[in-house]
Amino acid sequence: MGIHGLAKLIADVAPAAIKEHDIKSYFGRKVAVDASMCIYQFLIAVRQDGNMLQNEEGETTSHLMGMFYRTIRMLEHGIKPVYVFDGKPPQMKSGELAKRSERRAEAEKLLEAAEEAGEVENIEKFNKRLVKVTKQHNEECKKLLSLMGIPYVDAPCEAEATCAALVKAGKVYAAATEDMDALTFGTPVLLRHLTASEAKKLPIQEFHLNRVFQDIGINHEQFVDLCILLGSDYCETIRGIGPKRAIDLIRQHKTIEEIIDNIDLKKYPIPENWLHKEARQLFLEPEVIDADITELKWTEPDEEGLVAFMCGEKQFSEDRIRNGAKKLAKNRQGSTQGRLDDFFKVTGSISSTKRKEVESKGSTKKKSKTGGTPAGKFKRGK
Repeated sequence: MGIHGLAKLIADVAPAAIKEHDIKSYFGRKVAVDASMCIYQFLIAVRQDGNMLQNEEGETTSHLMGMFYRTIRMLEHGIKPVYVFDGKPPQMKSGELAKRSERRAEAEKLLEAAEEAGEVENIEKFNKRLVKVTKQHNEECKKLLSLMGIPYVDAPCEAEATCAALVKAGKVYAAATEDMDALTFGTPVLLRHLTASEAKKLPIQEFHLNRVFQDIGINHEQFVDLCILLGSDYCETIRGIGPKRAIDLIRQHKTIEEIIDNIDLKKYPIPENWLHKEARQLFLEPEVIDADITELKWTEPDEEGLVAFMCGEKQFSEDRIRNGAKKLAKNRQGSTQGRLDDFFKVTGSISSTKRKEVESKGSTKKKSKTGGTPAGKFKRGK
């Protein structure tokens, strides 16, 4: 679920913190991808006649098809993904998980009624509400990724938190997930829609956390308190305090404790046994891997292993899997080329206009000394 309304709030009050890019802009980037979010998307989207894909044994294969082809798509654009899988949910999430179970039970009843009435649209709608990522889905995707030569990480707890840790440690450029709480966990850069299907034609949204702080005028601790007020998976909110009111209160009072001391508690009643302090601690000091010592290795794909698993066990087309394996091998060689900006670490801020002026002057000086570069003599860097 993430944080209620956070994306819209940032778009409203800190629009400069969001950039929109085409997937081609991420050539040479390493990205930590929320695996469970991806698998859920694949189970929802990769369907035939409204149903998840299955092999002859009735085993679901939508997640494998989605993982295989979307990963190849990222590699074709020079992106090096590392998938992060959820660990055990924090105890504080038990309330939210119980609510989800109730919603699933309700959806099951509605699905049964829709099937009896023959309501095709409602049958598809309620079927999607019942989609759940299972341990088997995760294990099958891990096996597939290993055969593809793509690294993955088992998070001890929330995947978004470990994605954020990998970004903060400099292991990857950004965390890719639809859950906005990756920002609350402190990822400097968040990418949304990276794994969306090309059919949706959604631009990739890139959120920069420091710009959010700068434009709203708060620090990370205050941002976490703001997110708690907006609503998260871990505790209730103060009824009556909406997004704009929450920002105003955080700017004025800095912490939830100070807010409680200065608002009308009759108008804004505090939830009983409110666990906002525990939620704050969970966001500020989450249980994550030691990202500094984590090694991420992209290796050659195992074509025969892929064929044995995807075709022999899961009954995919051998021609398609072999074609995919060859794309993996080809794009792995191509993705070893780094990004130009990896060689130039800029400290501080420099406007794009100023940067162009500097680059232009440098280019002019070089030409005056060398007389320019003859046509056809330019060599590509390795």
